[in-house]
Amino acid sequence: MIRETVGAALLLATTGASAAADRRGDDWPRATEAAMTDAERVVLTSSMMPLPDGPLGDQIPEGAVKGAGYVAPIPRLGIPALTISDASLGVSWALGARGSQGATPLPSGTAMAATWNAVLVRKAGAMIGAEARAKGFNVLLAGGINLIRDPRGGRSFEYLSEDPLLSGVLGGEAIAGVQSNAIMSTVKHFAFNNQETGRHFANVRISEAAARESELLAFQIAIERGKPGAVMCAYNRVNGPYACGSDWLLNTVLKQDWKYPGFVMSDWNAVHSVEYAMHGLDQQSAGELDAQRYFQTPLQQAAARDAAYRARLADMNRRVLYAIDANGLRSRPVRPGGSIDKAANAAIAEEVERQAIVLLRNRGHVLPLASKVASIAVIGGYADVGVLSGGGSSQVHVDGGPAAALPGGGKGLFNGYEQYQRVTPPLAAIRSRAGEKVSVTFRTGAYVGQAVAAARKADVAIVFANQWQTEGFDQPDLSLPRGQDALIDAVAAANPNTIVVLQTGSAVAMPWLDRTAAVIEAWYPGARGGEAIAAVLFGDVNPSGRLPVTFPADTAQLARPLIDGSDTLEPLDAGKPQPGKSMTIDYSVDGADVGYRWFARMGHKPLFPFGFGLSYTGFSTSRPVVRNETAEVTVRNTGSRSGATVVQLYLIRRAGVPMRRLIGFQRVDLKPDEQRRVVVPLDRRVMADWRQGAWHLPAGRYEIAAGDNAEALGDRYTLDLPARSWSVGH
Repeated sequence: MIRETVGAALLLATTGASAAADRRGDDWPRATEAAMTDAERVVLTSSMMPLPDGPLGDQIPEGAVKGAGYVAPIPRLGIPALTISDASLGVSWALGARGSQGATPLPSGTAMAATWNAVLVRKAGAMIGAEARAKGFNVLLAGGINLIRDPRGGRSFEYLSEDPLLSGVLGGEAIAGVQSNAIMSTVKHFAFNNQETGRHFANVRISEAAARESELLAFQIAIERGKPGAVMCAYNRVNGPYACGSDWLLNTVLKQDWKYPGFVMSDWNAVHSVEYAMHGLDQQSAGELDAQRYFQTPLQQAAARDAAYRARLADMNRRVLYAIDANGLRSRPVRPGGSIDKAANAAIAEEVERQAIVLLRNRGHVLPLASKVASIAVIGGYADVGVLSGGGSSQVHVDGGPAAALPGGGKGLFNGYEQYQRVTPPLAAIRSRAGEKVSVTFRTGAYVGQAVAAARKADVAIVFANQWQTEGFDQPDLSLPRGQDALIDAVAAANPNTIVVLQTGSAVAMPWLDRTAAVIEAWYPGARGGEAIAAVLFGDVNPSGRLPVTFPADTAQLARPLIDGSDTLEPLDAGKPQPGKSMTIDYSVDGADVGYRWFARMGHKPLFPFGFGLSYTGFSTSRPVVRNETAEVTVRNTGSRSGATVVQLYLIRRAGVPMRRLIGFQRVDLKPDEQRRVVVPLDRRVMADWRQGAWHLPAGRYEIAAGDNAEALGDRYTLDLPARSWSVGH
């Protein structure tokens, strides 16, 4: 171990513009709000949901685009309509409300995070924004930042990672990419919407310190980097109040501490009182879903009789107008019917998937597939149909809709169908890449004996295994459904060269792992997922993905071995409003130690650690050297193939206390035997604790290491620091 002493120069500057800088261009919002009539002042404070099967039925206003939401324009004041679409992973399918018109589906949020590539994620966000503009939308419900506290969470696939720095940086870049098209993005769901079970009535209990050091820090970083026009609050309660009516979350943290200048919109069916306005909510989304349209007549009446409400209503409008103006919605209005370069956009989705695929196992270098392979048995996973996608409001499809939809139980938007993308199926992509000289057979896996017979005859067996996640309910465990674990076991027993391709939204168990030759995590692969998977299998692409979430060896290792409420609520109803129901989700056990931090604290050995990923080449990384606001390392490609790795820097001990915190990262591409000095930006907040309204770094010795993942750490760089404190805005 090498020890060096540095002064307070290490204490790295945080990002974030001042309130004055954020408020530039506020003249138009203030002047416009002042010119509004009383009736006009409650136009921007609520939206409606223009979907034919929604509460409005066929009464969709002229000018609305079928999607998640619509706010009417005020032409005399130059205020454009707000046309709103779900868009975490592309412009949403909206249950096919726009006919056969689809969009380009990106891989899942976990896949985007597995690239650890901020530049590529921003490019993907820009693609979504461009398609939305062409379809006539100017507000996108994108930017899912909630941490993956539990891999079984139904919306884990929409979110990015279990780490606040990785989620914040990549989420901010995705938002910035969307908004580069002169349209608005949200960041969501603020905050602690980490499970679907009881999401409409669960009360999350968490200390302020743990909140600030975990999920709130992810939101803060994303807001600083992406500057979203709107923040969408969550369904759940946080320490008592509902998130959309939380004075602490919306007024104290977001608007006062972070100086956020935009507006807060509710999630759909998340408003329970007009008083939410005084607690920081600026817009009621799809008011027809709530018990009342609280932010129309009731809000107008409250403002007429109460000066405090009147002032608040003025601020609500100014915030919406500020977001409209700052993001170019006035100067560059959207018009439906714009052109979309579908091939170019699909290529972006494919590049994301190529960089997202994680090679988890490669015994005997069975991958990439050698030219001497003469026969391949492809088994299971609907590999002959398309690629799996996550369900719920973020569901995206190409033109024509799903290639297949399997009943998932229940009905409606959230509890409907496991759907497969109408894109090049992996089987077709494998056959195309293998060529005519290679025999490629397919078995559905429905009959294990049939799959085993095919595997015995082939040089290599490739089993596709899927786990579907969707908004509305959580996974009961980490197993693969429909007997797929048993199928993999049987095939691996029949053929030692068995390769498993996982299409999952998050972590799964692998009881068969030691009996397989190779495993790749493909996530939900998106528009050209089949081609990307084939490219990795055959070595046209060197896998470079790194896990953004810990894969537990067993659910007993998790902070909550059982999903809170899953033992009392019916699974298909767990994500729905249930008047009179209540439950508590207690985060006091794990607090800020989400994911790999929890595993390090408890000494658990995961199946695969956060940041893990293999390659077809090798890399070496030097001991980091910290210089002021950065750390420097030398990375070398020690193998014979070009490839990419991710420099991961972890704080592993502070003032005598062991810990594990990702404090910086950087993806780097290298040719064989090439080496490069890599400068990695650091964020001092990840190294600090929140205490008494400020960030604090305790005095003492700090130990930092570069790692291939959160467990495989190299030589430590040690430095001594004095105590330091700073306020949230500095």
